[in-house]
Amino acid sequence: MSMAAPVSRTPVEQPPDRDPSQKKGGWFTRITITVVVLIWVIPTLGVLVSSFRPEGLVDTTGWWTVLGHPFRAGEWTLENYRSALDTGGFANAFLNTMAVAVPSTIIPITIAAFAAYAFSWMEFRGRHVMFVLVVGLLVVPLQMALIPILKLFTGGASIGSVQIIPDMNLVGTFMAVWLAHTGFGLPLAVYLLRNYIGSLPSSIIESAKIDGADHFTIFWRLVVPLSVPALAAFAIFQFLWVWNDFLVAYVFLGGTAEVRVLTIALADLVGSRGENWHLLTSAAFISMSLPLAVFFSLQRFFVRGLTAGSVKG
Repeated sequence: MSMAAPVSRTPVEQPPDRDPSQKKGGWFTRITITVVVLIWVIPTLGVLVSSFRPEGLVDTTGWWTVLGHPFRAGEWTLENYRSALDTGGFANAFLNTMAVAVPSTIIPITIAAFAAYAFSWMEFRGRHVMFVLVVGLLVVPLQMALIPILKLFTGGASIGSVQIIPDMNLVGTFMAVWLAHTGFGLPLAVYLLRNYIGSLPSSIIESAKIDGADHFTIFWRLVVPLSVPALAAFAIFQFLWVWNDFLVAYVFLGGTAEVRVLTIALADLVGSRGENWHLLTSAAFISMSLPLAVFFSLQRFFVRGLTAGSVKG
């Protein structure tokens, strides 16, 4: 009769207990995030509910009263949205804002991408000084540049008897606001894209040069596809900035019904005494619809584009 070999029992290592401070920190972080989310969501929910309520109910009761009887007849209406689009002129203002925001986003991205590639991978004299000067323009206040640019658009510029910039009187045209937003957005665009493009592996660029590719081919075939996260991150910044801009559009476009944008239409709609509050809520959500769609469609690139280039491994 054979005896079975004794089975050696080794003590099983227990996972170390977590630090109680980490558990508390985790719950504290979750509670803090929840509170911040509620602070942002509750007012937005109130504006959304008010945008679908009749004028009389908006003026006499709070938006939260609808939660007690959400399915009562006469509690909801679409008249606010019809009035905002028709009498408020928001349909035309929405198209004008699109005509301003899309080129004002595409133009600076295109110029900044070429500049970022040149600052990162092309050797020329003074490139570091030029990059510092471009990034230094970030500290120039927007309000300081409005009057000089306005005079430039109306009267051109000349040195002595030589006309450097022709007198084309661009004020009141979409071209004026495109150029203004391009100039104001380029420093940040060059800074973000240069950090990202400069962090790309140098072996890829060098291999393309060995294969005979010129700079434009390397930029268009390699750098642009690899830089989609950074391009999308800046596109979100620039599009939201231009879409929500009031000052630049009012200075260079004006407030006439033919060319006014959504922010100016909102200011005209609310009036001097705020008597059109029920229309303002619906108009606010009309103006928010496209920026929300742009952000949620590109948000997966947002963090990647902002953090890329911050550290190199």
